[in-house]
Amino acid sequence: MGLFRLVTGLPGPSGFGSASTAEQVTDGIDASHLTVVITGGASGIGAETARVFALRGAHVIIAGRNMEAADDVKQLILRSTPLARVDILKLDLSSLKSVRAFAGQFLSMDLPLNILINNAGVMFCPFQLSEDGIELQFATNHLGHFLLTNLLLERMKSTAKETGIEGRIVNLSSIAHLLHRYEEVIRFDKLNDKDTYSDKKAYGQSKLANILHANELSRRLQEDGANVTANSIHPGLIMTNLMRHSFLQMWLLKLFTYVFWKNVPQGAATTCYVALHPSLKGVTGKYFIDCNEEMPSHWAKDETLAKKLWDFSEKLTQSTK
Repeated sequence: MGLFRLVTGLPGPSGFGSASTAEQVTDGIDASHLTVVITGGASGIGAETARVFALRGAHVIIAGRNMEAADDVKQLILRSTPLARVDILKLDLSSLKSVRAFAGQFLSMDLPLNILINNAGVMFCPFQLSEDGIELQFATNHLGHFLLTNLLLERMKSTAKETGIEGRIVNLSSIAHLLHRYEEVIRFDKLNDKDTYSDKKAYGQSKLANILHANELSRRLQEDGANVTANSIHPGLIMTNLMRHSFLQMWLLKLFTYVFWKNVPQGAATTCYVALHPSLKGVTGKYFIDCNEEMPSHWAKDETLAKKLWDFSEKLTQSTK
């Protein structure tokens, strides 16, 4: 049924489906009382997410590596929504130093924080280590967001407590966590092994880590009694700059599987739905595709693996201070 809905665009139980756009799933929602941080908000579905949040009245913080591109998105938003509140801050998620600098800068602005969208990422890139000596896809897609979330979490908790408004954290994962994986699932002992590196399996590993992170974070937030949820999503297949390392391969794939692909407004829909829709109040630790809850891989539901990844990630971030 999920595949049928994907191809036809028919709505699922939520009333939305693969053909729904970010504007459609947020129609009528007033976000003027909310502040949102969006990583990777300078391009692709991140930029569309920023535009739609601004359209709904939210104070949008675009966290981007390319400040010129981020400013272009800000100006584009202001042209269509002149009263929009948009700030841009520098963030390179492959650098833990940059993550700490961003968090410090944001916290110094003394703003509330209602929503954190961990959207940025790299995909299928050749083997490379980050400046912290960590395999680049894992460093950018998971570890940078892990640290960022931890550094902003107290602000999110306090905002939710003071305002009574539920905070929401959304991790952008991918269906690739089902399709591409190493035999070890998460390579705790061989994370930086160049000889056995696979660009696709490394990507799948990082996207599995996004779900495991959201699930373990959700468990911890519930244990703390915090009014903050954490969920993960697969946005769909969208031709964006994320695919710059495999453009020809993806173009050929799209040629033969065009019915499964979305445009950018459709690609941002699930993010916006999970982050803003009132029907998801209290929903946490779930995985969404096409604005409907779906089951991830059995590895993604492994609580022991999630806890192990959390401890592993904590050690990596602490060792690079």
